Amino acid sequence: MSDIKFTPQEKESMIAKLQSYFDKELEQELGQFDAEFLLDFVSKELGAYYYNRGLHDARAVFEERIESIDDGIYAIEKETN
Repeated sequence: MSDIKFTPQEKESMIAKLQSYFDKELEQELGQFDAEFLLDFVSKELGAYYYNRGLHDARAVFEERIESIDDGIYAIEKETN
């Protein structure tokens, strides 16, 4: 898996969410540098789990759609007596 690249705006938004979470839930201030470091750590060490779950979920949707298409094809099949 290649590295996932986020736009500066996406990264800024994620950092703000981390800082907000730490402030509201943990009552602890998380500075910009620490938030960036934490985001990089979580992305590197845990990101693959979320990525793989997304692929798993996408595969399930794809297989469901293929099954539906397959059923549709069988439904229009003509008898050959």
